[in-house]
Amino acid sequence: MQEGTLYIVSAPSGAGKTSLLKVLVDGRDDLNVCVSHTTRAPRPGEETGVHYHFVGVDTFQQMVADDEFLEHAQVFDNFYGTAESSVRRELEAGRDVILEIDWQGARQVRERFPEAVSIFIVPPSVEALHERLSGRGQDSEEIIERRMRDAMSEMSHHQEYDFIVVNDTFDVAVEDLRAIVRTQQLTAGRQVDSVPA
Repeated sequence: MQEGTLYIVSAPSGAGKTSLLKVLVDGRDDLNVCVSHTTRAPRPGEETGVHYHFVGVDTFQQMVADDEFLEHAQVFDNFYGTAESSVRRELEAGRDVILEIDWQGARQVRERFPEAVSIFIVPPSVEALHERLSGRGQDSEEIIERRMRDAMSEMSHHQEYDFIVVNDTFDVAVEDLRAIVRTQQLTAGRQVDSVPA
């Protein structure tokens, strides 16, 4: 059995990454978004083990000390990390895994998985990004401005990725992501068992 492909997907806050990935993996058992650990509080409707593994700072720091994370980073005032064991288990079972992480995490993952396929999702414009962040209605103007600064900083790392998907029209962006995944599944390395001998 061929190992699965590891995908790194990054985007600035407000680019629509989470919504796009939800549609991409919906109804598929060969492609999963890895559930990360975080120290931030759950938002309304979020469930532990589904959206994130919500843990306390002490637990998170212990996992860091035990070298359990493939990558981890501080984003805003919280910590996020991806447990390496769960990623390797999925890949070894032949399933593709998506890591929804920032550029800092992406750099860490590439050190251990240089063959990972990386995708950066961007909004169509800075104005559209500001509109999306403001449209959530959850944050103060001060927080929105900080998110905008952080988003611009995040987008400055786009050249480190293999693919860039512009989320202007949602359905087109989903199809772009599907095309990337399908292309990887058709590489010679993945198709070797399908060739008649």
